[in-house]
Amino acid sequence: MQDLVTYIARSLVDNPDAVTVTMSEEDDTVTIGLAVAKEDLGKVIGKQGRTARAMRSLLAVTAGKQNKRSRLDILE
Repeated sequence: MQDLVTYIARSLVDNPDAVTVTMSEEDDTVTIGLAVAKEDLGKVIGKQGRTARAMRSLLAVTAGKQNKRSRLDILE
């Protein structure tokens, strides 16, 4: 799941070297933190949050296959 978020975020931003993805697990929940350069934050979120919502949907499907829940935090 961490690789998926990294791949998507690096494809969207102008500065792919600034993309940092962290992952932590608690019980059956996987939390993924995504940090990008400040000028790329809007590209990751998208208009009205559509891009972020799509990434969260992909994570939910991937986590569901492993019988887990997912959460994506976009960090400033």
